[in-house]
Amino acid sequence: SLMHPHWPFACGFACTLCTSLLAARALADDVQPAVAVKTLRDVEYANIDGSSLKLDLYLPQAPTTEARPVVVWIHGGAWRGGDKAACPAKRLVDQGFVVASINYRLSHQAIFPAQIQDCKAAIRWLRANAEKYAIDAERVGVWGSSAGGHLVALLGTAGDVDALSDASHGNADQSSRVQAVCNFFGPTDLLQMDKYALPSAPFRHDAADSPESKLIGGPIQENPDKAAQANPISYVSADDPPFLIVHGDRDPLVPWQQSQLLAEALRQAGVSCEFHRIEGAGHGFQGNTHVDTLVDRFFRQTLMEDGPPDPQP
Repeated sequence: SLMHPHWPFACGFACTLCTSLLAARALADDVQPAVAVKTLRDVEYANIDGSSLKLDLYLPQAPTTEARPVVVWIHGGAWRGGDKAACPAKRLVDQGFVVASINYRLSHQAIFPAQIQDCKAAIRWLRANAEKYAIDAERVGVWGSSAGGHLVALLGTAGDVDALSDASHGNADQSSRVQAVCNFFGPTDLLQMDKYALPSAPFRHDAADSPESKLIGGPIQENPDKAAQANPISYVSADDPPFLIVHGDRDPLVPWQQSQLLAEALRQAGVSCEFHRIEGAGHGFQGNTHVDTLVDRFFRQTLMEDGPPDPQP
């Protein structure tokens, strides 16, 4: 693996991903919100065998008693890198949201389902502490890119799947279900990654050392049951929340068909799903105001007074 000098982890998908993550961090840091933001960093939401799992909270600086919907950002990084510090979602504080950005155990620390168990624990913690931070516990949205897109998709389709939860992480009396999902180019059916990969793909997903294989603890094609357990499509049902899925059609790391497979399954189940394939886009949408508008509109419609979007045909 290559090591990027600005990131304390070996590249997961390729240096293209590091470039994307650095751009995301720069973009997030450059945005100056109109609303004064209070940032609470490194708040512990769970502790696993002495290892602290933390999140950052972005709140309006002005005190408020009115509960706001919350959007949770889940970072990418091939499940083995990335960090909560790069949080493009914090711009949503301007629009009336509380924003949380979480870290979770990476694949070199624990294999799947540890990652989704951690994400669910964070959702439960936010609900348990909703009154303290003026969060509306009934309006929880999630947004993630790449590996984070995969995890938010799982939160959307498997929110009620006990096999992907661990009550010992705390707040077992709280729900980990979410009310809206924004998935940027997240993997879904790991066994079909190579089937649709572009000729420019920098590695084989079926390889024993691929990010997907390291996620589940063995070569994906030799472990179809584990791959199925990690597939958000496995859990799709009619009561899943609305989805916004965005994917570039020139993504060399996660084929756009991965998003198409999920969108088709959601629509067949009658779930509201808006799928946008962005022509010419690769593994990221930095500076794409059209995509920003899609995201902002989606969360307003699903978590605020506008109501959920109509199901797509």
